Amino acid sequence: MAFSVCVYCSASTTDPALLELAAEVGAEIGRRGWTLVSGGGRVSMMGALASSARANGGYTIGVIPRHLMTAEVPDHDAGELLVTNNMGERKALMTKYADAFLALPGGIGTLEELFETWTGGYLGEHSKPVVVLDHDGFYDGLFTWLDELYERGFVTTRARDRISVARDVATALDALTPIRAI
Repeated sequence: MAFSVCVYCSASTTDPALLELAAEVGAEIGRRGWTLVSGGGRVSMMGALASSARANGGYTIGVIPRHLMTAEVPDHDAGELLVTNNMGERKALMTKYADAFLALPGGIGTLEELFETWTGGYLGEHSKPVVVLDHDGFYDGLFTWLDELYERGFVTTRARDRISVARDVATALDALTPIRAI
């Protein structure tokens, strides 16, 4: 299988700028010949990401829990659409299929996935790159808080170094690429 990147993002926003960002990320994933692993929805940023990846030559794997089949509208155009029994199974499959992880703007679901992936890497469960695309300062507040946690001794240097932050699509995707995929 081609290099694969799991992208976490919103399945609810209607913000045109964020939908455009998701489409730009998807297009670049497709142009690079990568496989996109996503949450399996066809709406919002998730849908824009997957359809753009396919339109630009990328293969897509969607992973969606059965209980979200209505709320997130399944992406039946995905190369593979995997339906799980719950969110835990979803995240496990996404991790299994991904060579790297990218977080775009999103809500609590995106944050939960990001933190679990980041923590898993820190704890040695995987050595895959974890990157946050901090588009227009979306995550500035989060990283200000994490810097405070670092200063207070709750986040170690090793943990903080386990995640990369990028301000633009090209830098974010370049940060995902391990040496073996170049």
